Amino acid sequence: MSTRRKFRRDAPITIYVIVFLISAACIIPFLMVISGSLSTQKDIMEHGYSLIPRNVTFVAYQVLFMKIDIILQAYKITFLVTIIGTVASLLINAMIAYSISRKSVKYRNAISVYCLITILFSGGMVPWYIVCINYFHLKDQLIALIVPYLANAWYIFLLRNFIGSIPEELHESAKIDGAGEMRTFAQIILPLSKPALATIGLFIALGYWNDWWLALMLVDDEKLRPIQFLLRVIVSNIQFLQSQIGTSEIRNLTDMTPTEGLKMATCILTIGPIIFLYPLLQRYFVKGIMVGAIKG
Repeated sequence: MSTRRKFRRDAPITIYVIVFLISAACIIPFLMVISGSLSTQKDIMEHGYSLIPRNVTFVAYQVLFMKIDIILQAYKITFLVTIIGTVASLLINAMIAYSISRKSVKYRNAISVYCLITILFSGGMVPWYIVCINYFHLKDQLIALIVPYLANAWYIFLLRNFIGSIPEELHESAKIDGAGEMRTFAQIILPLSKPALATIGLFIALGYWNDWWLALMLVDDEKLRPIQFLLRVIVSNIQFLQSQIGTSEIRNLTDMTPTEGLKMATCILTIGPIIFLYPLLQRYFVKGIMVGAIKG
């Protein structure tokens, strides 16, 4: 009995220590990224990354904000794509998930198999590009950064399992009250699915926010560049200059440019705004953590 009591007494302390170590493992790299963005190129090359910068400098941020109007335009595009894409994608995925979760839908199994095929197989990059350019005419369009990611089979199946856990009696009650499928979906299913929608919505928002691939493939207009693609271009250009060390002028330029600090600064600029989504959606995570779990 004494051993069991001691275990019960020490268990919370052990849990707190484990949680502290996991939290430190997550926070320390983030602090090192901030420190690296404020460090000089010489300090990073000689001493490596540290939690506290030896010589604080804002040169990396000054380089990024040399053309602030371009950065702000890229942020504007990214915010628009993320907000519109997340809302539209959630609505489309939820509608498909609701349809295939209803036993009364005649071809729901065929639709499920069709969605499953998109997970297992892909048409390839070239056919995808031809369809987007020649048939959907998405070249240099804002919707080109939204449409290709609107439907995701994985999210559809997660939502289907969550919606399938909603009691069937609610559907029958709504039907008796004269509600159609759209009204039932909008006024009953969506409100009850907030935990699942919030969790999956965060995944979708992160996907849109971090995406630069669609801009690389479908966008040539500089005014439609999202922030991720723009910062990728900036870092790539500086790395190109750094690789061309054939002349003394270029060598002096690359020595002055905080290449490593610039990479860290781009990380801060890209993750800064999206990180504020977590506190807003945190209360849904506990409920949504079992999204897609098998009912017992």
